[in-house]
Amino acid sequence: MVGRQGLFRVAADARIATTRGGRRIIRTTRLQIPSLRIFSPAGYSLVRSGGPYHRTFSGQSPRQSEHIDDSNSSQSRSPPPPPPPPPHHEANPSLLYKMLESAATSFASILVLGAGFTLAAFAYHKSYKYFVLEKMNNAFEPGDPVLELAAIGKKLPFSKNAAATHWIQRPEQAMVDAIVAGEDIGHYHLFIGEKGTGKSSMLLEAMRKIDGDGCAMLEAHSDLEIFRIRLGKALDYEYHEDYMGSYFSERGPRDTTALLDIERALNKLEKVALKRRKRVGKPLVLIMNQMHLIRDDEDGRDLIELLQQRAEQWAASNLVTMVFNSDEYWIYERLKQLSTRMSVLAVVDLPKQLATAALKNYRERYFDESPSDSMLEQIYDKVGGRLSFLNRVAKSEDMLKTCDDIIQVEKTWFLNQCWILGKDMDDDVMDQQKWAAAAVVLATALVDKEAEMESTYNPELGHILPSFPLHEAQQIMTRADFVRQLDRLNLFSITSGALVRASSVPMHLAFQQIVAQPGFRQHLQDTIDRISAIESLGRTREIVAKDLVFGGRYKIRKVPKEADGGPGGFDVTLKEGKGWSANNASTANIDEGEDEE
Repeated sequence: MVGRQGLFRVAADARIATTRGGRRIIRTTRLQIPSLRIFSPAGYSLVRSGGPYHRTFSGQSPRQSEHIDDSNSSQSRSPPPPPPPPPHHEANPSLLYKMLESAATSFASILVLGAGFTLAAFAYHKSYKYFVLEKMNNAFEPGDPVLELAAIGKKLPFSKNAAATHWIQRPEQAMVDAIVAGEDIGHYHLFIGEKGTGKSSMLLEAMRKIDGDGCAMLEAHSDLEIFRIRLGKALDYEYHEDYMGSYFSERGPRDTTALLDIERALNKLEKVALKRRKRVGKPLVLIMNQMHLIRDDEDGRDLIELLQQRAEQWAASNLVTMVFNSDEYWIYERLKQLSTRMSVLAVVDLPKQLATAALKNYRERYFDESPSDSMLEQIYDKVGGRLSFLNRVAKSEDMLKTCDDIIQVEKTWFLNQCWILGKDMDDDVMDQQKWAAAAVVLATALVDKEAEMESTYNPELGHILPSFPLHEAQQIMTRADFVRQLDRLNLFSITSGALVRASSVPMHLAFQQIVAQPGFRQHLQDTIDRISAIESLGRTREIVAKDLVFGGRYKIRKVPKEADGGPGGFDVTLKEGKGWSANNASTANIDEGEDEE
């Protein structure tokens, strides 16, 4: 619009009021104007009154038109009419069109939400699996809680460079160090030996030297659920129990068995071992201590088979070196059935020189004194080279008295488990007494064998305990299933060479004291005779004939076979006696076939 003030581009809603035929007509139009009063040559004036500009027509001069009342402008305002519909568009859409439009909107919303949730769930799932492997990888980094607990138990500050003054160097330590450090590859290992010989101490010492780098250790248990938890703790694996995705699945994370969870943990360990081998170049080491605690039943045998399969596979590929530590022989028997890469390390008592050196080392540490050689030899003669006994003796005030106490404890343990009851025992305890008598017979045989041995003591090696091969021990006991149970009770020991002997030197000395008791052998023989008598009574069946009770007698006559091939047999006739009556008489014909039955 061009006015007196010049050319302006206006943009505002304005009402134009005109008078036609005595009527006032108001039109609304879109104008683009600045915030100024604009005068047009035709007499139009634009006035801003509290909002939009209003265009009014007046024949008066511009100055005279300024006083025009615009009070009715607010009452004449009305909303702008809707824009005209586009071409080919219906004014009132149909119901089907509205339904399709709503469905399309809902589908688009669901699609956007679903895609968002899917991407978030996928990202969570991938990140969870990544962190699971990272946590398991951290379990094999330097520093292991097992080492810290061992140091706390021995009241020592943990330091990988500290000298092992609390422990004696065994001949097998160098081999154990190589295994735990991952240098001995291509095999998995079984450490077998009596309780207290120092197997776990050697493993902990080897772990201390490398600060637990690439190594994890756990304690076995008879309950598979507890074994599962301990394996997860050692590997820092939660078995997906903290996985949020399980809330949206039909089956929870624990709707399974312990063996399946153990298999899943070993699968994750295999992935970690593959990555670590590329980076480090050495296999991981997984130590399972106290394997003998696993039950010798179906579940326990399944667990051992699962672990051995993994051990064989990982030993062939140099991924993980598994180390099994056991006090009992049956673990060796079970593993030997399927073993191809298993290496067995037998850990026995210390020889005399090392045992006396260990005892002296302990004594100097706890009491700041150095015992004489004669005292050390007396102690060794009583307790042998068992580290657990030597440690107990070294901490005591009177070492010789402690040795006698150890022998008495072993003797009491054997008598409480296996003592025999003699000829007056009740038949209800026969099953337990058969087991006890077999153990006492074996102990007596071991004591008697000492007289047949050329030497029972070596000045350098120490005690040479009498022993029997396993099959001969079973023959002596007349039972093949008792000796393994006695091994579990630490009464006898079955070595890796299948030799049966006393579990320790104090136990063998207890055998000697028991056998040397006055009347012991007669008491043992009475017990065996009583067991035989009870078994004989159990096999005997009594048959009572009423006719014989009254003084009658049976006359038995063999009837030959007839010429026509008729059956022969026996003719039994009762001869009456005192108190006999006709009702008591009886005769019988027994065919040969019936007699043979």
